[in-house]
Amino acid sequence: MLEYRRRLPHFQPDDVYVFLTWRLWGSLPANHDKANYPTPGHAFAAVDRALARRRSGPSWLKDRRIAALIVDAIQAGESEKHFYELYAWVVMPNHVHLLIQPRAGLPVITRWLKGSTARAANQLLERTGKPFWQDESYDHWARDGKEFDRIRRYIEDNPVNAGLADSAELWPWSSACSSMTGQANRLPHHGWDLGTP
Repeated sequence: MLEYRRRLPHFQPDDVYVFLTWRLWGSLPANHDKANYPTPGHAFAAVDRALARRRSGPSWLKDRRIAALIVDAIQAGESEKHFYELYAWVVMPNHVHLLIQPRAGLPVITRWLKGSTARAANQLLERTGKPFWQDESYDHWARDGKEFDRIRRYIEDNPVNAGLADSAELWPWSSACSSMTGQANRLPHHGWDLGTP
């Protein structure tokens, strides 16, 4: 079991599926108070809805060059770096969601994904010496097959729920679209009963 620290220690059991989210620097609405929600999960969902529907603040991921750069890094993290197995992902205008099974520690994964993409994105945008990603990331491990399936649907439906696409398959920066263009949308190998994919 890996342990890592942010503000509090985090424990990552071996062979888990992790829902990972990170966002652009300065993208969270300033007046959003997480204390008004009964659980951290409710607070996350509310913040994510606010991010997805936000029409102000940085939205550099709307730039096709930047979105493609992020997608390439996400896929390279699996195929080239072997940091994780990738099950679902989406690049939104101001944040990113992944559902992965880590093969490396989450700090290594997030440092590599955010570090390599921030530098390249800032170069494309002609922004030097400025932060691109928010320092913190959100992670949650799926505790069973039902939760895995709910998270996968949540990720792929994010553009639809934000009013950015009519169907998940029409959002070009997601695993839902990729699965329609020939890349298999895999399910975990641990025998969880996930229902209909």
